Amino acid sequence: MPLDGTWRKSTRSSTNGSCVEVRLWHGAVQIRDTKLGPASPILTVSPTAWSGFTTEITTDR
Repeated sequence: MPLDGTWRKSTRSSTNGSCVEVRLWHGAVQIRDTKLGPASPILTVSPTAWSGFTTEITTDR
């Protein structure tokens, strides 16, 4: 993840705006709703929590 604070969304995001954006900001990971853009509430989690989340959603079960 880039360290410059730029919001990023997945290349797998749908074109209907139903996705989230993520950025690294002051040592934390922030997540927001794409369709709300700058007006979106921001969820802030630790890099460890984000890594655990992304591992869980990408693990085949």
